[in-house]
Amino acid sequence: MNWEMLSAIGQVVAAIGVIPSLIYVAVQIREQNKERRRAGINILTAQWSELVKSAQDSREFAALFLQGVRCFHDLDAPDKLRFTAFFTRFTRNCEGMFIYYRDGALEKALWEEVERTMIDYFAYPGVREWWATRKHWLTDEFRAVVDAIIAQNPEPKLYAAYNLDAPPKA
Repeated sequence: MNWEMLSAIGQVVAAIGVIPSLIYVAVQIREQNKERRRAGINILTAQWSELVKSAQDSREFAALFLQGVRCFHDLDAPDKLRFTAFFTRFTRNCEGMFIYYRDGALEKALWEEVERTMIDYFAYPGVREWWATRKHWLTDEFRAVVDAIIAQNPEPKLYAAYNLDAPPKA
């Protein structure tokens, strides 16, 4: 064997040795990406749980919320502020989920779940009235998503069984 042949064999062996290393690195990167996605989704889920808790923990806020979804403009200034605080957190949370979905970090099925929730809320006239006052706070891309939902003019049925138009009980 000559030196050229030994050199060629050495290069082939070295190339073959690199392949398992590349496979290992690819697997590690994939696992890191999965973990990053899970961590992001866990954060957004925790934020969502905290948001829902505000209506659960306060009968006063629950009543204000139900009044606000019917008509934002009928709320007084402090109640508009509280309603705005809730829906600002809600839309920011949804925008975060949208960004994760757009970037491939959130599965389509999970994004569709968020989208159905948004459809339910944005079907109500009070939420649409609120949206007109604050949509400029969000990205153009997310605003287009919400505006498309509103353009579908979904039927407000999320709280249909709550009899929102009935006079309050004494």
